[in-house]
Amino acid sequence: MRVSVVMRTRDEAERLLLTLASLSAQAHAAEIIVVNDGSKDSTPAVLDEASAWMPLRVVTHPSSRGRSAASNAGARAATGDILVFLDGDTLAGPDFVAQHADLHRTKAGAAGRGETFHIRRSNVDRITRTMVVERFADVHALSSPGIYPGTASRRLYELEMDALHQHPSSGILWAAASGSNFSVSRAAFLDAGGFLEDLDLNEHRELALRLTKAGLLLRPVDGARSYHLITGPRRDPLSERGWEDVFYRAHPIPEIKRLAALWESLVEGRKVGSLTEIESAASAC
Repeated sequence: MRVSVVMRTRDEAERLLLTLASLSAQAHAAEIIVVNDGSKDSTPAVLDEASAWMPLRVVTHPSSRGRSAASNAGARAATGDILVFLDGDTLAGPDFVAQHADLHRTKAGAAGRGETFHIRRSNVDRITRTMVVERFADVHALSSPGIYPGTASRRLYELEMDALHQHPSSGILWAAASGSNFSVSRAAFLDAGGFLEDLDLNEHRELALRLTKAGLLLRPVDGARSYHLITGPRRDPLSERGWEDVFYRAHPIPEIKRLAALWESLVEGRKVGSLTEIESAASAC
């Protein structure tokens, strides 16, 4: 079973070099596809440098086509049986590829969501290529659970992972999908039509919804850890609400509107601790 890691990147040169270093040190070999989505920084030089010490396939967009289109282009260029999606500012733990490969080897018809961590801006500058390749435990020691800093992000991560482990047959597990650290068979991805290119936020959840409708089950991938390197402002799906209209037009179901209700509940500090409570809190929307 061959694995292709599909990574989109735009103007992330310094972080991209570390991400590529993390992929060069994987316990399980993988094809690495990098989609340079219109970068204006030194990304081409970073890719040239990395090509000297690891095999890369590079897809270049002279101007940005957006997150979803970039991921789709990488998937089309890939040749592996399994696609694992990653971002150019996100490190892969040493067993990242191996754990995703093991999921698909042992559980047919699965899509995988791994363990997502972040590293705060104040610690990113402490990370070196040598540390990533030779002492990854030191990298992990700088991290915290959740894709972004903050209590709400951590609580959402814990909530999603609890749902994946404790409620494997739930019909709303697609909402626990992650945009980075997500795997699916290439055949299922292409059959589904890939990411919806009109979406530039929550495109991973929309894809996961279509995949689950097609019969796939979203599964947790324990030990497949990714580490978002925080260096700039985050995009906020609660303030950038254009995604909601696009998502809802594609799938006019109440659960789409309930996503924002759930996230609001976490930001406001209300306790939401189980899948049942998610549905209860969101039903008021």
